[in-house]
Amino acid sequence: MDSTAAIHYPAHLESMRRLRPRLPPPTLEQWWLANFEPGIMEYLVHGLGLSAAELEREMEIWRSFTVTRSAPFFPGVLELLARFRARGGRVAVVSHSEASNIERDYRRAGPPAFQPDLIFGWSNDAARRKPSPWPVREALERFGLEPREAVVVDDLRPGVEMARAAGVAAIGAGWAHRVPAIQRWMRDNCLAFCERVEDLGAFLL
Repeated sequence: MDSTAAIHYPAHLESMRRLRPRLPPPTLEQWWLANFEPGIMEYLVHGLGLSAAELEREMEIWRSFTVTRSAPFFPGVLELLARFRARGGRVAVVSHSEASNIERDYRRAGPPAFQPDLIFGWSNDAARRKPSPWPVREALERFGLEPREAVVVDDLRPGVEMARAAGVAAIGAGWAHRVPAIQRWMRDNCLAFCERVEDLGAFLL
C-alpha cells in the first residue's frame, strides 16, 4: 500500500507542526530516508529529541490519521497476491501500521477480495517489530516452513535486515518510491530488486 505518502508522512508533518514548530518539516524524500536509516523510533527519539510525553502525543496524532484515512494499494498487488495464493502460497504482512487498520484496508479493497493469512502490526515491544526477526520466525513456525521456502518483500532497510536476521531472502519493492540512495542499497542487499509489481510477479510465479 502507498501508506507512507498517503498517511504516515502527512501525520508526521502534523506532529512536527505541533511538537517542533520551529524546525523545518522534512520533505517526503527526507522522511523516506529517516525511515530507511536510522529507523522511525531512532529518528523520533534521537533525531528530534522527543520526550516520552511527546512520543505519546506523536502517537496520538499518528493514530488520528491512520483511523480516518486509508491508503491505496499499488496497482496489481492484490491480483498478484491472489495468484500467489492460488499457487499454494501463504501471505504474512509485517508492518509498522497497526494490525486493525491493515485488516480494515484489505477488507475495503478489491476486487479481488483478499485477506492475508497473518498480520503482524505495530508493537510497542521493539523485539516484535521490524527489524527484529521475530515476525518472520513466527510466520515460518505457524506456516510450517523453512527459511529457504520464504521470501520477504520490502521497500526499506528494516525489512531487509529483519529477513536477513531470520535467514530469509529479501526482494526490494522498487515501485514504492524513487529515492536513489535507498534503491542503491536495496539493489546491493536483496536477492532481487523489482522496479514494478509485474516484475515481482514474474520473479515469484
